[in-house]
Amino acid sequence: MPITQDELDRDSWPVSMRCVAVVDDGLPIGKAANAAAVMALTMGARQSHLVGEPLVDSAGNHHPGLIPIGIPVLGAPATDLASLRDRARQAGLEVVDFPAQGQQTNDYVEFRKMVGETAPEQVRYLGVMIYGERKKVSRFVGKYGLLRDRAANEAGREMKSHLAHTPPVASSALGPWVNRWR
Repeated sequence: MPITQDELDRDSWPVSMRCVAVVDDGLPIGKAANAAAVMALTMGARQSHLVGEPLVDSAGNHHPGLIPIGIPVLGAPATDLASLRDRARQAGLEVVDFPAQGQQTNDYVEFRKMVGETAPEQVRYLGVMIYGERKKVSRFVGKYGLLRDRAANEAGREMKSHLAHTPPVASSALGPWVNRWR
């Protein structure tokens, strides 16, 4: 059930509203970005008031308006997404979901057919976007952190581990800035 612009308290919006994408944290980063983008486009079409006023730079060039409340992209275990979707819908929040079949074909007719042949309890989601009152949305997504690229996280952990086990280099050999990087 879409939240209409008339239902919004314009004095408290956008501060009192929140839009969040929650995607399968096991997806490669490109597929996760795709899922978030597709859901955002659909949410923007369903909630057209989310698009902000056009931006104008100092030379007077106009740029399309963007969502003034932002859209954090959070990561969650794939097994949480169906339940998150169902609970958010039951709470009356606006929900856009992204079934896994959406990344198995680039033919929308085939995509619809694939989803249509899947029992509701068998639909696997790659992402869920939730929009509504800030406090309500936060209750559902508060336990999830920002989506991170697993490869980058692992590389960062390996680098920290390596640096932790590497003896310091004499600053006189490489300059005084070396120890600042540790």
